[in-house]
Order: sequence, then structure tokens, then C-alpha cells
Amino acid sequence: MAIEILSPREQDKLRRAARCAALTLAHVRERLRAGDSTGDIDRWVRAHTKSSGAKPSQLGYKGFPAAVCTSKNNVVCHGIPRDDELLRPGDIVNVDVTSELDGFHGDLSETLAIGPTSPEARHVVDVSKRCLEAAIAVVRDGARLGDIGAVIDELAAREGCSVVTEFGGHGIGRKMHMDPHVSHSGVAGTGIRMRAGMAFTIEPMINLGGADVRLLSDRWTVVTADGALSAQFEHTVLVTREGCEVLTRLS
Repeated sequence: MAIEILSPREQDKLRRAARCAALTLAHVRERLRAGDSTGDIDRWVRAHTKSSGAKPSQLGYKGFPAAVCTSKNNVVCHGIPRDDELLRPGDIVNVDVTSELDGFHGDLSETLAIGPTSPEARHVVDVSKRCLEAAIAVVRDGARLGDIGAVIDELAAREGCSVVTEFGGHGIGRKMHMDPHVSHSGVAGTGIRMRAGMAFTIEPMINLGGADVRLLSDRWTVVTADGALSAQFEHTVLVTREGCEVLTRLS
């Protein structure tokens, strides 16, 4: 496993790509309303990314047909935008944006609420967001990747939720997906040691019900096996001596 340590110049390029992706997601967040379709989200992402001088990293990746993943309610990840998939009050939808700028990729996602939502939806969204923040807090030079999964496991279990283990975060830089794999379930003090200059995503997928998932016939869309709600938040982080820099967080 070859894990890249980015030079200061490479880190600057990654920062710009990450900010580009974050601004595109912010653009979607500001526009999204009940009655919009997930197909609308795809068009907004394509147009905003192009206006930023970037490219949507997901478009065509291993045959993926869209510029963004839109995962609604019980969809865990990799939902394909569709014009006939309308968003209604009470829905939650994860919008996952990855942008390539000047040869580097920035990746983030956020689960957005469409109007007022149920207490159950608010709970799983809140737990997912807090799992990401708890994981970010343990990232630092010298820590272990298992520390990330351990804090996510602990928080999710305490809140009565489950953690999807089939998917995880990933190294990022000149490619959208690189080493290392970042598991969202783990044992503290185990795994690869983090080093300053490493960049990767953390993107816990948290289910309100059980952790089991299944793949739909389109070979992309992953849903909860029991039909329960799922939520996800994601950031691209850069390990530093003092902790980490969250590259996709807008100030």
C-alpha cells in the first residue's frame, strides 16, 4: 500500500479542489426545495462545477452516469439522480460532490432535510454529523486509522444507530480514490499510523436500523436492508502535526 504524503504545493492544489467542491455543494444547499428532483441536483452540480473551471470527478467513474450521488431516505450511498425522483417535505437526501481542479480532487457530502422532518430523521442526521466531527477530532500525526472507526462505533452505538461497514473513506489527491481505506468501524490504537501530509476522506454512513445493506439492480444504488433511514456526512481532511485541516469546510 503506497500512501502519498503531499508536498506543500500539492496541498495547496488539494485545498483549491476541496474548496471548489464545497462551494458547489453550498450552491445546491441554497437552491434545494421540496418539488425539486434529484435530476435537478445533477444539473446544478454540472453547471456550477463548469462555472468554477473544474470537472465533476464522479461523472463516468467506472461508468457512473451522473455528476453527483443523491441518496434519499433509505439509500445509503451512490444513488443515481433522476428527473422522476421528486423530493417531498420530510425527505432527507445526501448530496455527494467531488470536483477535479488542476489535477486534484476534493470530496464532501451532506445530508439535507427537505422541510420539516420526523424526529427519527433528525436523529439519524444528527448522529451522522456528530460521528464525522468526533472522527475528525482524533485525526493527527501519529494517531492510528483505527482510532477513527472506534470513536464512530462508540458514538453510533450510544445513540442507538448502526454503522455501515461495507464502505469507507479513502485517500484522495491526484485520484478520487486512493490508499488508505478509512474504515468507519475499528479498534483504537490499531491500523496504519497517520502522518502529516496525508489526505483522506471520512464519511460515516449511519443507519437508524440495522447495519446490513443491499445493492439494487442498477449496480450502484445501495439501500438499507431493513428499509430504515440512513444519513451521511463527509469531509476531505489533511493530516497536520497539530491535528488536521478540514479542507472542505467553508469558513
